[in-house]
Amino acid sequence: MVSAVFHSPSDASDALRADKAATASAAPTSAKMTQAPAPQPPKAPIDWAGLLLKTLAPLAGIALLVGIWALLTMKSTTFPTPLATWQEAVKLFSDPFYSNGPNDQGLGWNILYSLKRVAMGFGLAALVGIPMGFIIGRSQIISSMLNPVISLLRPVSPLAWLPIGLMVFKSADPAAIWTIFICSIWPMIINTAVGVQRVPEDYLNVAKVLNLSEWKIVTKILFPSVLPYMLTGVRLSGGTAWLVIVAAEMLTGGVGIGFWLWDEWNNLNVAHILIAIFIIGIVGLLLEQALVQIAKRFTYETR
Repeated sequence: MVSAVFHSPSDASDALRADKAATASAAPTSAKMTQAPAPQPPKAPIDWAGLLLKTLAPLAGIALLVGIWALLTMKSTTFPTPLATWQEAVKLFSDPFYSNGPNDQGLGWNILYSLKRVAMGFGLAALVGIPMGFIIGRSQIISSMLNPVISLLRPVSPLAWLPIGLMVFKSADPAAIWTIFICSIWPMIINTAVGVQRVPEDYLNVAKVLNLSEWKIVTKILFPSVLPYMLTGVRLSGGTAWLVIVAAEMLTGGVGIGFWLWDEWNNLNVAHILIAIFIIGIVGLLLEQALVQIAKRFTYETR
C-alpha cells in the first residue's frame, strides 16, 4: 500500500482539488455508459405472400367475371361483349359533363345529381335517426311505444313510400329525397338504441353517484360507448340510401343515374345499361369504403 505524505497545507488542498477534478471528469463517462441506447428489435419481414394474395385475388376474380362474360357473348348479336362495352364506356367518359338540355346531360351530371339526393336524404335521416335512437334507448316507455311502429314500417319496400312523397311534395325531386330519408333512417335508430341499451350499468351508476347532468352522461359516457353501434347503423343506411335512389329515379325521371339507366333501356342500349350497373356498383363500393374509414377514424378504443 502506498500512502500519500503532504508536506504543507497547500499540498493537501492541491491534492483535494485534483481528486475532485478527476471525479468530475469520470462522472460523465459513467453516465454515458449507464445511458447506452437499448438495442432496437429487428424489423418484421414483409409478408410478400399475403400482399400478393390481397392484390392478385381481387384481380383474378374480376378477370374470371370478364372471361365468363366474354365466353357467353362470343356469338351473341343482342348482348354486347366486354370489349364493345368498354369502347362505349370510353366514349361516355370522354365528355361526361356535356349538357344539351334538362333531359340530355352527360353521365357525370347524372351521377352528381344522384349523389346530391343521397346526401340530402341520408343527412336528414342522420339528424333525426341518431337522436331518436338515443331517446328510445334511454327511455323504456318510449321504447315500448315506438318499437312496434318501427317493426311495422321498417320492412316496407322503398318504392311503396314514393307515391306518398309525390302526393305530399307534388314534385319528383323532394319525393326521391323523402324516399331515401324514410328508408335509411331505420338502421340508424335501431343500432343507436341497441348501443345505448348495452352500455354497462356500472357506468350509469357512477354517473348517478357523481350527480352528472344528462348532457354530460350523453357526451362523456353514452356517446363513446354507443359510437361503434351508431357507425354500423350509418354504414347500413348509406348502402340503403344508394340502393333506393336508383329505384326512385327510375320512376320519377329527371336527371340521375337511375333515370339514365331506365332511359337507356327505353332506347334498347344494352351496353349503356351494363355501364350503368358497373357505375352503380363502383359508386356504392366507394361510399361503403368511405364510411368504413370514417368508422375506423372515430371509433373509441379501450386500452
